[in-house]
Amino acid sequence: MNCKKAGFRASVVLVILFALVLVCVSASFADVKLPAVISDNMVLQQGREVPIWGWAEPGERIKVSFGWNKKKAVAKADKDGNWMFKMNPPEAGGPYKMTVRGKNNVVEIKNILVGEVWLCSGQSNMEFPVGARERWKTGVIDYQKEIEAADYPDIRLFTVNQVSQEQPQSDCVGNWQLCSPETVGDFSAVGYYFARELHKEFGVPIGLIHASWSGTPAEAWTRREILEMEPDFEPILGRYEKLVEEYPQVKAEYQQKLEQWKDAVEKAKREGKKPPEKPPSPTKPGNRLSPSGLYNGMIAPLIPYRICGAIWYQGEANVERAYQYRKLFPAMIKNWRNDWGQGDFPFLFVQLANFQDVKPEPSESDWAELREAQLMTLALPNTAMAVTIDIGDANDIHPKNKQDVGRRLALWALGKTYGKNIVYSGPIYKSMNVEGNKIILHFDHIGGGLVADGGEPLKGFAIAAAERKFVWADAKIDGETVVVSSERISEPVAVRYGWADNPICNLYNKEGLPASPFRTDDWPGITIERK
Repeated sequence: MNCKKAGFRASVVLVILFALVLVCVSASFADVKLPAVISDNMVLQQGREVPIWGWAEPGERIKVSFGWNKKKAVAKADKDGNWMFKMNPPEAGGPYKMTVRGKNNVVEIKNILVGEVWLCSGQSNMEFPVGARERWKTGVIDYQKEIEAADYPDIRLFTVNQVSQEQPQSDCVGNWQLCSPETVGDFSAVGYYFARELHKEFGVPIGLIHASWSGTPAEAWTRREILEMEPDFEPILGRYEKLVEEYPQVKAEYQQKLEQWKDAVEKAKREGKKPPEKPPSPTKPGNRLSPSGLYNGMIAPLIPYRICGAIWYQGEANVERAYQYRKLFPAMIKNWRNDWGQGDFPFLFVQLANFQDVKPEPSESDWAELREAQLMTLALPNTAMAVTIDIGDANDIHPKNKQDVGRRLALWALGKTYGKNIVYSGPIYKSMNVEGNKIILHFDHIGGGLVADGGEPLKGFAIAAAERKFVWADAKIDGETVVVSSERISEPVAVRYGWADNPICNLYNKEGLPASPFRTDDWPGITIERK
């Protein structure tokens, strides 16, 4: 075969391949498609208008029929192939089905339930599963018994595949699972116990959309434009831009070290010596810590799926920058609410648990400052905070008691979101006044009254004069107040409670809910300059 004929045949092959690609692309684009979250076994939010959306050929008419009535809906794809319509689901229950018809294909969604839908997000303590799985040493307390008893097919979980992206994505990878002893071991434990409480209370289906990733900071869950609007967040973006800029050089240097390491390993083998350790890989841009990466890859694809609200367990990754978290955390919440377009939906979060060594004397604490930033976030409308200062583990950042975490979040939801007449929070500091050598503390959410857990004297209170040196204090409950004093402080000006990484503190209300750590002063902490 001569070169001219060979070239002609190659050209023909390329034309055919190109035509096949066009046909495949055209066919896939013309097929009506739904996001992963709208799929078999899903739960739709009751009592609200629910968006259903997807993609098709530009201008294509999409027909949707429902298993619960004879009405049909029609949507038309826009010039970019996006379509959406909104519908009112039936009353809580099911199962139902929905059929979506395009001109080339039909998508049937089966086993749909209608009930309450909540988004679960954060870092490892939200990701922590019910059962012992892979990197987790163990599951929750009594996880074997919990798994055996987890027969709740009306509780459904959609877990978003963990991925960080540079730009907001329109879809994700995931599927809805029914809660059973075979599946619950992989469920987010906090999400499961929260859902179980609601399901037992109302008897309606509960849908959980789970998007979390261990070790991740709040900025990874926040849209880029939000981070760019606040000067205090500039260092976050600056560090990442530096990483991107320097990565090619760092990668080249790593490759050089890797080759040197390989040579050293071979030399060690020849000489019968222990081979050297492999050099650590450099941090890549686009990793799970990247600003906005998880918002782009794991939150944006879920919008605008109708939810009742969100539960959130995160903060450990931002402890060193706790003062910055005062702005960052509320900014993230407002970001989600604005993008979802559902108003100020309920946002329930977990205050960090006690962790690390107990300090013998009052001292500064970045963990305490992060808890304070979380407490301050209650100033946002329709937020709630589950206090866990009594159920942590000094030696494990992942405490196993996720049952009480889920229950305390559910109490806030039952009392504040669903309007049940219950006590749903422990005492929250409200105000103080000085009387001689004593400081009188006033609280909200005292429930049936203030108590010292176990009937012991109150612990965890420290008091200071104007020179800002805190000492342990005597504290006594007096009706609906706590009176704090110390023989060492004659003119007190400030009180702190539970102000430590792992404080020993025991103020509760009679309903058994712990008081949040707090301080009455606003003196600069140890994280104020950390950005």
